[in-house]
Amino acid sequence: MNPHRRTLLLATAAALAGGAVAQSAWPSRPIRIVVAYPPGGVSDAVARALADKLAPALGQPVVIENKAGASGSIGVDAVAKAAPDGYTLGFAAISPLALNPHLGKSPFDPAKDIVPVASVMVSPVLLLATPATDAKDFNELLARARAKPGAVRWATSGPASLGHIMLEQLKAAARVDITHVPYKGGGQQMNDALSGQFEVLSINASGAVMQHIQAGKLRPLAVGAPTRLDTLPAVPTLAELGFASANLSSLFGVFAPAGTPAPVLQRLNAEINKALALPDLRARLIASDNVPTGGSAADFARQIATESEHNARIIKAANIRAE
Repeated sequence: MNPHRRTLLLATAAALAGGAVAQSAWPSRPIRIVVAYPPGGVSDAVARALADKLAPALGQPVVIENKAGASGSIGVDAVAKAAPDGYTLGFAAISPLALNPHLGKSPFDPAKDIVPVASVMVSPVLLLATPATDAKDFNELLARARAKPGAVRWATSGPASLGHIMLEQLKAAARVDITHVPYKGGGQQMNDALSGQFEVLSINASGAVMQHIQAGKLRPLAVGAPTRLDTLPAVPTLAELGFASANLSSLFGVFAPAGTPAPVLQRLNAEINKALALPDLRARLIASDNVPTGGSAADFARQIATESEHNARIIKAANIRAE
């Protein structure tokens, strides 16, 4: 077994097996959830909706604090360095644990400093054509990339982001030269997409993105997801188009500092799963094309470990480096 995978599973098992704080003693004061992304995005909206459900269930306020930057690593690092008492949690995609460390830019040890609490949702990645191209579908976009190497520009949320991994996988599989255009924030990226500063954009599904699609400002070419989206039934997945290795999506969840007492982790996992089963929260996630998940902390840890091994192979094969 990969050493990172084994260490992550052992750390999670230890956290669940140990702990001296009784459930009855926790929580006695407000709980903070650090969201590893800026306000206003889909992850922020989901975290706030989840906090609204957890607060009455736990009997304490649950407040959101945004700490964005470094593809989620800054926010997760704040959680890793917090007191392991159950009063600081994190909400992020698994990239800071399963992707960033392979690029040498993690300020914490994902196997020793953080424990998974529960997965929350899978967020599909949309590949969208901007006004800079009139390509009718993804195959036509690839044909243009082959005809003029480097002329097609693909914008992502940053170097070594999930979108960048998808792009490198696609370039290798399709044998095309596409120019990577990395951004540091979603706001400027979307503004430039709408004004046609590049040909294609990879971005997580959200209500705001769907509004631009419905208005005809952006055109969906493909989606990174296990299956086609109900809201975009005519748009194929990358796997359907023959690019299974690039057919990636984002898994989001809740994390805690390593050493958080087992009864606290178990209570949090149970309450998060109850919240995800509520019809209104599920409907809110599904309406923005995000798929509710949930499940045990051990299952979440296994998913992270598997994704970490997968990313390590991709990064090595494509020689991807953090810029």
